[in-house]
Amino acid sequence: MSGAHAGSVGELPWIEEAGKVAPKDARALSKLFFDRLQTLEEGTREYSYARNTLIEMNMSLVHFSARRFRSRGPEEMEDILQVGTIGLIKAIDRFDLSREVEFTTFAVPYIVGEMKRFFRDTSWAVHVPRRLQELRVELAKARDHLTAVLDAKPSVAELAAYLEIGEEDVIEGLVASNGYTAGSLDLPAGDEEGGSDNSRPYAESIGACDPAMELVEDFHALAPLLGRLDDRERSILRMRFADEMTQAEIGAELGCSQMHVSRLLSRTLTKLRNGMLTER
Repeated sequence: MSGAHAGSVGELPWIEEAGKVAPKDARALSKLFFDRLQTLEEGTREYSYARNTLIEMNMSLVHFSARRFRSRGPEEMEDILQVGTIGLIKAIDRFDLSREVEFTTFAVPYIVGEMKRFFRDTSWAVHVPRRLQELRVELAKARDHLTAVLDAKPSVAELAAYLEIGEEDVIEGLVASNGYTAGSLDLPAGDEEGGSDNSRPYAESIGACDPAMELVEDFHALAPLLGRLDDRERSILRMRFADEMTQAEIGAELGCSQMHVSRLLSRTLTKLRNGMLTER
């Protein structure tokens, strides 16, 4: 078996170069490592070894998923592989053998999803609905065509007639196009009233962004889903994420095994995740 090495960590075989394990062997070994991972306590040496080995063994899924974006430059491809690895890690942390599906089938949507999210977040300076993103492309094509035909910049009415849409839609698309790029906040703000220094960066004239604002939408969608959980599910979430207790500590608090807590936590998080995806 390529990449394997004699020895073991706990009940798991020691794999010296997990990244070199052949994909076929990785599928078989992954089942063994996932089965053991569910019984291990977070923070232990064996848990870290199992999780890290799963990541390294399945990096081929990240490279496979990145092929669809091979037209991108080498620098951007490095970013794609990095965000794809984040998707792989999320898939490993959320995978449950009881699903009776192959890990590859479960993981690829997570990996590709992170890659697409990367393009969505880096291609537009602000979030714009997909409908308007597609309209921007159509407007750009129409504008280039009409400019060549008319030998002048087309008006809103001419664009609307060419695309067979309303003038209001054209205006909305043109306004949304402004979200594709953004000027640097380090550029001078320009002349200001009172004759103040016009070399002052624009960033100094606006308030700071609150990073927590990005979580508002998620919290808004999550709140009603939490209300549908039973008392035990909410207690486990509170102890795990608010009180930062380990699964073993939660098990001691509830009078059950760490493995049972792991199953309950996985089931609850899956319920919340599916609920958020459905309601969005």
